[in-house]
Amino acid sequence: MEKIKVAVIGATGAVGQVFMWMLADHPWFEVDYITASAARVNQRYGSTVHWLLPFEMPHAIRDRTISEFSGETMKERGVKIVFSALPASVAAEAEPLLRDMGFYIFSNASAMRYHKNVPILIPETNLETLSLIEDQGYPEKGFVVTNANCVTTGLAMAVAPLRKFGIKEISICSYQSVSGAGYPGLSSFDITDNCIPYIGGEEEKIEKEIKKILSFDPVVDAYCVRVPVMFGHLEAVWLTFEQEVSIEDVLKTWDEFREVPDLPSTPKLPVLYDGSNTFPQPKYAFWGTPKGMEVYTGRIKKRDNRIGFMLLVNNLVKGSAGGSIQNAEAFVQKYGLL
Repeated sequence: MEKIKVAVIGATGAVGQVFMWMLADHPWFEVDYITASAARVNQRYGSTVHWLLPFEMPHAIRDRTISEFSGETMKERGVKIVFSALPASVAAEAEPLLRDMGFYIFSNASAMRYHKNVPILIPETNLETLSLIEDQGYPEKGFVVTNANCVTTGLAMAVAPLRKFGIKEISICSYQSVSGAGYPGLSSFDITDNCIPYIGGEEEKIEKEIKKILSFDPVVDAYCVRVPVMFGHLEAVWLTFEQEVSIEDVLKTWDEFREVPDLPSTPKLPVLYDGSNTFPQPKYAFWGTPKGMEVYTGRIKKRDNRIGFMLLVNNLVKGSAGGSIQNAEAFVQKYGLL
């Protein structure tokens, strides 16, 4: 099978590194073009990137050469899909430009998430919204597909299969790792031995995006806290239901949640519950197969018609680059590009 040529733009940041790691041996995609800041053009990837992930850099990507940002060159090389790890301010200009050149863009940036015809896609929860690319002009034209805010992604995965019970209210407090702030991120003076009870824009993103993704309208209240761990976002969630729901109902529903099982980046159990009092923890963020793509839940409680639980999502993998790769897989499968 001939692989589809893809590009990674913004390849040296934390999210860009996850793109490069996950695509190094992907069965459907072949990285043909990578970009970073102008200062890194023509440099060897392995020598210029400050590798942040908790395992060795794949040998297959170390000798890749970083190229300048050029849609024309990408077209000449036969690139079809572009994975974007650009900052939102840069993506706001670059992604519409690439879309208008006919590229299929799968973006981690928030720049276009709230455009009416741009899906915020999580294949297990709202695959039907992928058809919005047709409103952007596909197949005659290019398109942009975004993934959600990293906390919202984990929340949506746990909540989506429970919609059938009727959810009236969602209350969430997130404890977010420093890698979510990008590199170089926060000053060590600010975060060492400390927690910061505010992350600009995060609470609004959660409250807005969960409604768009799951096409419902509960009351959503969020607090977001930055905590001094490297990877993984922990979430304390309470759901208020319209009907009586038992703990057993919730656990059974999560266990039977098996959407898009045949995509390469979909884990066997997308939402995995463990009854241990110490589960989940951020140090488990890269557990699972594929690493970092499972959402972990634990410590479930019931109070009247409310269910509470803890949740862990890998903010860089399922909540960022891995989610974008899975979105591209869903597109390729649905529209028969292989």
